[in-house]
Amino acid sequence: MITIISSTNRPGSSTLKLAQYYQDKLREKGVEAGLFSLSQLPPNIIQTDLYGNRSAEFEPIQDIITKTEKFLFVIPEYNGSFPGVLKVFIDACSFPESFYEKKAALVGVSSGKYGNIRGVDHFTGICNYIHLHVMPLKIHIPSIHKELDENGQLFKEDTLKFTNEQIDKFIKF
Repeated sequence: MITIISSTNRPGSSTLKLAQYYQDKLREKGVEAGLFSLSQLPPNIIQTDLYGNRSAEFEPIQDIITKTEKFLFVIPEYNGSFPGVLKVFIDACSFPESFYEKKAALVGVSSGKYGNIRGVDHFTGICNYIHLHVMPLKIHIPSIHKELDENGQLFKEDTLKFTNEQIDKFIKF
């Protein structure tokens, strides 16, 4: 089972549009992937699902994460790193069954010119700590507002080339 994580809870985000793009491209290649947006997290997750607590609202989310073997994280840049809600999500998930010895691909997104290089590196460190194996090819997409067309599709030749390569490698990973 593959799950794409749109790693922000921001409504109407480019991150979610790109996650949907990846889901569509995987489907075109004959691979089904679920999509989970962190906007779907319970609003009171800090009170209800940390430090060994589990709410009824988080149980179906935990079930999806436990069943997933491969994750594709689309990670926007927030203050030079990744969103805090992504760390809260990782912390809320049960350990070790959520991520231990599973696989992940990482895609960095930013409105600036670096495509969240630092945030993806920061998140890679967390993945290493929880034994989530990260695929070596990480994609960084800067100026995301100039990369997606009005239909949420990538259209620039070099971005298409690299994302397609990542998708093909992720399928084989």
